[in-house]
Amino acid sequence: MDATTRTIAMIGAALSLAGLAVVPIAQALAPGDIVFERQAQQETPPAVFSHWFHRIRFRCYVCHPAIFPMKAGGGPAIKMDDIRAGKYCGACHNGKTAWEASFDTCMRCHVGE
Repeated sequence: MDATTRTIAMIGAALSLAGLAVVPIAQALAPGDIVFERQAQQETPPAVFSHWFHRIRFRCYVCHPAIFPMKAGGGPAIKMDDIRAGKYCGACHNGKTAWEASFDTCMRCHVGE
């Protein structure tokens, strides 16, 4: 098991032990987390971006302002087709820098309402 996989597993275990795995998403959000509300009513829950999780690995300038503006709510509507094309989250979630955004990994971001 590589260091990244081990770190993710430890964070997941810690969250589970803390009871966060069963807490509704509205109560489990950390300061700075972003919920990407859906444009249309769909079965897939909205995606949640954890600033904390990403900030412990990267500096702000990795994403801001080149990929995302520094203004809350100031970004465009993000679509999965854009992510799969390497835009927005897909700039890193491409299977190389981070796990690929695909149907197999939906629930890593689309975690609840």
